[in-house]
Amino acid sequence: MKRSLIHSSIILMVTTMLILSGCASGEEGGAQTGNVSAEGKKVKIRIADTASNPTFRVGIEKGFFAEQGIDAESMIFGTPAEGVNALFINQIDIAYGADFPVLNALSKGDYSVIASAGQATDYAAASWKLYVSNDIQAAADLKGKKVSFLRGTFIPYLWDEYLKENGVALQDVTQVGQGSFDETYIALKQGDLDAAWVVGSALTDKFDALDNVHQLSDMSKTSVRLGMGLVASDAFISENPEIIGGFLKALNQASEYAQAHPEEVADLQYKLTKQPKEATLKDIPINPWVVGFTQAAFDSLAKQKQYMVDNGIIQQDFDLASKLKLEPLSKVLPDQVTFDK
Repeated sequence: MKRSLIHSSIILMVTTMLILSGCASGEEGGAQTGNVSAEGKKVKIRIADTASNPTFRVGIEKGFFAEQGIDAESMIFGTPAEGVNALFINQIDIAYGADFPVLNALSKGDYSVIASAGQATDYAAASWKLYVSNDIQAAADLKGKKVSFLRGTFIPYLWDEYLKENGVALQDVTQVGQGSFDETYIALKQGDLDAAWVVGSALTDKFDALDNVHQLSDMSKTSVRLGMGLVASDAFISENPEIIGGFLKALNQASEYAQAHPEEVADLQYKLTKQPKEATLKDIPINPWVVGFTQAAFDSLAKQKQYMVDNGIIQQDFDLASKLKLEPLSKVLPDQVTFDK
């Protein structure tokens, strides 16, 4: 009887030690997962994306977001501006876009910039091509013509600056708002439009093939340089500061990976969106995503905001610096935040 009791006690002690050991191991494993919740669940982030942008897809496919405890979902919109607008109905959590739609979001209320994602370089500006009908040989010929702009984007500002720099007033043309580049392509092909700005090698290849249009200029020949920012609601930022930091760290990894592995990324883009590999290979080096925030990024936003206020696009002016929530970015990528409020 005593031997049986002793044997049972030993088994109980060993079992207890194994259970405690397993718990300790689980706690240690949980600490290593970073942003994974106590239940082992990843935090869901819905990202507003476009078909031509591979960066978010690289982050998802290569597991960079998952490593930060993020279940990232890329939701495709016709333009970045449409993605930013989806913030207002809580359809997505984080959007990206040029200065114009980002500032539009900031002016609506409780939204803030969490990072800049691009450099306003001449090289990147040159990727924006101006296509015009064959009877237009100079900017002056645009008087009385119909020109395209994508609703909610910076293109009206680009038209204003381009025309003004060439001695033509914005009032001398008729601006036609559209929802996507595909709509623009059809209208220009059919002669319902006379001019349009287009970006992306897959698109410019299509426009180059049209018999009734030609390239007249590109954005690098204007004073406009395109900033790009990432924006989210203040509530989402304040509730998920560590997740936001992890998201930006993963996005930076995805951008660096895309630049280092263009062939692989081109294959991925073709697999997911059917975008021709040649187009992706042309686009990747033109405008690499640089996750951070600089004085140049702030100045680009400030210049665009002033234009929008002066032209009544933004009804109520606001303090731009107060709309920057850069603390999560500063923690994970301190060397890439050089702007000081």
